[in-house]
Amino acid sequence: MTVRPLFPRASGILLHPTCLQGPDGIGDLGPAAHRFVDWLADHGQSIWQVLPLGPTSYGDSPYQTLSAFGGNPLLVSFERLRDDGWLTDADLADRPELPADHVDFGPVITWKTTVLDRAWTAFCARAGREPWRLFEAWTAAHAGWLAPLALFLALKEEHDGLPWPQWKPALARREPAALDAARLRLAKRIDAYRFRQWLFATQWDALREHARARGVRMVGDIPIFVAHDSSDVWARSELFQLDAEGMPLAVAGVPPDYFSATGQLWGNPLYDWDAAKAEGFQWWRDRVRACLAQVDLVRLDHFRGFEASWRVPADAPTAESGRWMPGPGAELFSALLRELGGELPLIAEDLGVITPAVDALREAFDLPGMKVLQFAWSGPDNAFLPHEHVPHAIVYTGTHDNDPVLGWWRHLAGDDEKALVAEYAGAPVDEPHWTLIRLGLRSCAHTFITTMPDVLGLGREARLNLPGADQGNWSWRLRSDALDGPEGRRLERLTWLYRRRPDQPAPARQDPASPATDGGFA
Repeated sequence: MTVRPLFPRASGILLHPTCLQGPDGIGDLGPAAHRFVDWLADHGQSIWQVLPLGPTSYGDSPYQTLSAFGGNPLLVSFERLRDDGWLTDADLADRPELPADHVDFGPVITWKTTVLDRAWTAFCARAGREPWRLFEAWTAAHAGWLAPLALFLALKEEHDGLPWPQWKPALARREPAALDAARLRLAKRIDAYRFRQWLFATQWDALREHARARGVRMVGDIPIFVAHDSSDVWARSELFQLDAEGMPLAVAGVPPDYFSATGQLWGNPLYDWDAAKAEGFQWWRDRVRACLAQVDLVRLDHFRGFEASWRVPADAPTAESGRWMPGPGAELFSALLRELGGELPLIAEDLGVITPAVDALREAFDLPGMKVLQFAWSGPDNAFLPHEHVPHAIVYTGTHDNDPVLGWWRHLAGDDEKALVAEYAGAPVDEPHWTLIRLGLRSCAHTFITTMPDVLGLGREARLNLPGADQGNWSWRLRSDALDGPEGRRLERLTWLYRRRPDQPAPARQDPASPATDGGFA
């Protein structure tokens, strides 16, 4: 099999940083994140896949952020800020009691924003010439997206969090005189928001450097659509289908599917692709390049929307009344190819209603698609079954939108599906999560990704997102001892066995082969 430089045979874990442990009610980019990198490397894994890293807002979804370019300040580690001298023990003495097993976003947001402002006050009072030089150099280098984001956040704060179309009309319409006055009036808050973005960037860069040193590549995620209430839509409204008041003329979603009988109504504004084309897709080129400055590979969420997207009337109660509208297709990816040169470091999330035209677009730019093993059990002709896989693909046990495998097995898989899994495995399935992990690891596809709940054998309690649910998502976290068990060594042995890290020495064999040890295979 030909080895592609971007896609050597490898495996890894999907886990968003918010799911890590940490002392402030949410996972962050501090010691626990660095420890997770070490855990991956120590157990033969060479990929860490994360969800979008942008600043979250109402609903807490990483797929509905206030910026397609910025980072999430909730991920900033206070332990690192204390080490850097921008916080003291006294600044953290009033730390509230926050849950360890899930993220309670309301109290977490209150606490973390309060302490981030304390860090900014300390920085202004104590930082010497070099920290200021680094801060100002970084903000100048990223001013293209940072300046509108910081102004947007300061104005949103001034308007008590209201969406931007509900601001004073001159500000919503971005009249130059009104914006100039706001920059003067809100200068201190604008700088505070710039500081938060710098903190995120410096901590993320340190984490990525640690991952590189341990041979772990980062896979990021770009949602095709952006939130209506975002600096992107406010600052570049001409690129979106909006009315004179800034409201969407129509919104994005998907038709009825596996997750919902009425479809999914996402509510994101749709792009004006003609306007994007007229500027040579500059905004998209900047967006992809910015993401690739953070990670090594990028998963394009809802890839099929680049060929055609589901356009739903803005006042529709569900997504059922939508219709397919053409996307930018090859013109956008040709622009990206010219921007980046060589092979595109992109992964196409080609799930859902996939047509020959979508497949043709993906194949024209040599992008690997996704194979999700939970979707594989309708019969022997299912393209997600391992014998149907192709080398240039990414195999998953499940994604952030799926139940963990045990949750799927207990609550969603039918008797016929369970019987087919057992028949395919050639043995009774005592541990369905390890059965699917082993099937994915031995696939001919160059990349295999499983979720941390699947490695740990967790069920529905560890589901990260239920599409269509308006609450309860994105909150699951690892328990404090999650990385201390035998699961890592078991994963390491199977990774070695199926040659997903050829430089890995043979790890110690586990207990003598049994269904509990070998994933249910005879």
